[in-house]
Amino acid sequence: MNDIPAVEELLNFTGKVVLITGASSGIGTGIALRFGEAGAMVAVHYRSGEEAAIAVLDQIKGMGGEAVLVQADVTNRDDVDNMIATVVDKLGRLDVLINNAGIYPLHRLLDMTDEQWDSVIAIDLKSVFLCTQIAAQQMKKQDGQGAIVNICSIEGENPAPSHSHYNAAKGGVLMYTRAAALELGPHIRVNSVSPGLIWKEGLDKDWPDGVIRYRRSAPLKRLGKPDDVADACLFLSSPAARWITGVNLRVDGGVITNPGY
Repeated sequence: MNDIPAVEELLNFTGKVVLITGASSGIGTGIALRFGEAGAMVAVHYRSGEEAAIAVLDQIKGMGGEAVLVQADVTNRDDVDNMIATVVDKLGRLDVLINNAGIYPLHRLLDMTDEQWDSVIAIDLKSVFLCTQIAAQQMKKQDGQGAIVNICSIEGENPAPSHSHYNAAKGGVLMYTRAAALELGPHIRVNSVSPGLIWKEGLDKDWPDGVIRYRRSAPLKRLGKPDDVADACLFLSSPAARWITGVNLRVDGGVITNPGY
């Protein structure tokens, strides 16, 4: 029983290095800030939104935390190699990877081009493969310990119109998570988090019917917030989840339980 961490240490990430891809906006920003609050040294990844990424960096430092910026195209192996190397060079190691980078454009199946399909599959699925593989290689070089969390979606299980490419990619992430957990154990854990509809500025104006329908359908009667997803990532990355791997945690207010949604 001596190896069981104290309760107060379960969500303490002091001394841990956490890399979040796509951390310059939305859910990724929420995750980065939450890990910063938990004491982690945070690597804030961005592809093109440097100004927004700097703002996230400044917020973490404003809390008294340590953070660095890393720029990369996470669909490119050389870029991912360099990103992981930069994190290790600047922060000393890598303990946790959160694969959050992604896009979710709307394209009708019958009108979708090869380029539109390939872009979503590359950013939403291939990037998870590349980042997981290269991060796990680094973790193995250290003490062999690590945690990886892939941000998926309830649309990986329940498809939506004009999202066939996104649905396929997220379904792939679900199965890849399980496969990676199988191969990377016993010391590297791999899990996924599937958010439902997450609030962002202007959403109620851009998609009022969808917001109303979601609130009515979800047993918890509200949209999600980035912090809801971030807290799930904290849990799955922490010693509190030390015997959990290959699991998909839905963070959707229970909407997937409603067959009418």
